[in-house]
Amino acid sequence: MPRIPMLAAVIVPFALALGGGEAVSHEALALGGHRAVSHEVSPTTSFLGGLTRSSKIASTVPANGDVNPYGVALVPSSTGKLKSGDVLVSNFNDKANEQGTGTTIVQITPTGRLSVFAHITQKSLPGSCPGGVGLTTALVILPDGYVVVGSLPTTNGMSATARYGCLIVVNPSGHAVATVAGPLIQGPWDMAAVTQGTQTTLFVSMVLNGGAAKGRHRIDNSTVVRITLSTPPGQAPKVLGEQVIADGIPWRDDPAALVIGPTGVALSADGTLYVADTLDNRIAAVADALTRSTPAPDAGSTVSQGGHLKQPLGLILAPNGDILTANAGDGNIVETTPAGKQLNVRTAVAKNGAGSLFGLSLTRNGRGLVFVDDADNTLRQLSP
Repeated sequence: MPRIPMLAAVIVPFALALGGGEAVSHEALALGGHRAVSHEVSPTTSFLGGLTRSSKIASTVPANGDVNPYGVALVPSSTGKLKSGDVLVSNFNDKANEQGTGTTIVQITPTGRLSVFAHITQKSLPGSCPGGVGLTTALVILPDGYVVVGSLPTTNGMSATARYGCLIVVNPSGHAVATVAGPLIQGPWDMAAVTQGTQTTLFVSMVLNGGAAKGRHRIDNSTVVRITLSTPPGQAPKVLGEQVIADGIPWRDDPAALVIGPTGVALSADGTLYVADTLDNRIAAVADALTRSTPAPDAGSTVSQGGHLKQPLGLILAPNGDILTANAGDGNIVETTPAGKQLNVRTAVAKNGAGSLFGLSLTRNGRGLVFVDDADNTLRQLSP
């Protein structure tokens, strides 16, 4: 099936961290599973070294047939339709397997039961979203259960028809209540979020800054945008400001993947934002991500490049502070230290391999990972 490099990811120790990396326990989700294959670079000190079992949780395909699961968000507390411990997954393709046409966010319980949290159509959008709906890996949960999801839509699954899209705000009942669009929102691909008091900061990687329709196959102009939201209790979020904090990141259109560009993002405790630079097989670092007022030079400093990094998509931080990335190139998850040492590699989907991994997140107790397997449209788990 056509697949797209991607991933979702997120965050860390502030008053409240929400989104793709929200920690939710799924210890009870292992339904039999098999031993995960390890390619250890350095034993004993790594987070991945303790994860030995890979197991299927559930299918991600709803009744309307949407496929190609991308984003993963773990529900921290119950409100509206959201139940603590459940997992939200966004679908990028429709039942015809056309990219940029998926319209559903599904909700999966710890026992593997699937329901539709939100079905978002172009007609149901409450505001501007150039091109319509095609839900990406950008998926986070805000305070009081509001969900933000990215849209990078196409009309026929081909990059030449891709449009800039938007961010869509969904209330806890699963209804779209607002959109975020404009000059800086150009193909939202992945996202992280962190809440401090009554404000939440989104970090959104953008991959569609023009060119595909003109046949330009590589452009070094993708961005990461910081969006500040007001998120007081009991109220829908409102945008307070937007700022480009990284630019000059490469992207290109791709027949099989629609677009390859910067994907997963995660914020460290010292304010550094790590970015999966998918096309250049690189992890980049953007210093002072919460406060900087100009884009980072050179598309961010290079933490690590090449080696086991093969089109890194999803990106989150492990409890030990290491950087976890999901490879589109070979179906492996790579653990890299903030100093740039590639510490460990774990085969997450040995059967399906390349092109299968997208969004991932820690479990609630921080001892395992949940992730989507695009090749067979399932939510899976790596556990001790």
